[in-house]
Amino acid sequence: MPTFGDVSTVFGARKPDPATQMPALETRIFDLIQAERHKLDPKARTLTLDPELVDIARKRSAAMARDHSFVVSGDPHASATMLMADDAKFQGMIGENVAAQHYNSAGIDVKVFAKRFVDGWLASKPHKENLLFSDYNRSGVGAAVNGDTIYVTQLFTTDLGLGPHDGSAPPSQVTRLASPQQGKDDSDKVPLRGAITPNDQ
Repeated sequence: MPTFGDVSTVFGARKPDPATQMPALETRIFDLIQAERHKLDPKARTLTLDPELVDIARKRSAAMARDHSFVVSGDPHASATMLMADDAKFQGMIGENVAAQHYNSAGIDVKVFAKRFVDGWLASKPHKENLLFSDYNRSGVGAAVNGDTIYVTQLFTTDLGLGPHDGSAPPSQVTRLASPQQGKDDSDKVPLRGAITPNDQ
């Protein structure tokens, strides 16, 4: 009696579980953003992949995936806000880009999906300003999947050479700025700690 072996060998290779592809997607997005920054602004600082920011970005994306929403606690920038409030050592600026993409039964091609995320951010003025702000020097990317949708968060930070926070209580509210550059230009007028930029979702 003939045997057919594993079904995947009869009908083609089994597609990988999209959840297992999220780390590769994160790495690819980070690499593409790094390349875009240096291509569009050769003077932009090189981004360092920060494990703490990666962890926060992954938690942010997992929350979006769980709720199928960009909004956390009524605030689409809640994760950035919490980062600033929780880290007494940090005094600087933070930017956050988020996005989502659907996929079909064909699965996920990491290179294709990473490019789509980056192209989408480049096509949006606030997101582009975040990723191209030349003084950002640390970043973290986190991705999560739920159902047929992938959610991605990328965080950017810089301390602008200010050094650690002095340990006093953080501000009760986040300072909203029109752009990262405005935050830099107005750094003598507004506290940088807690400053993030708005994004169009």
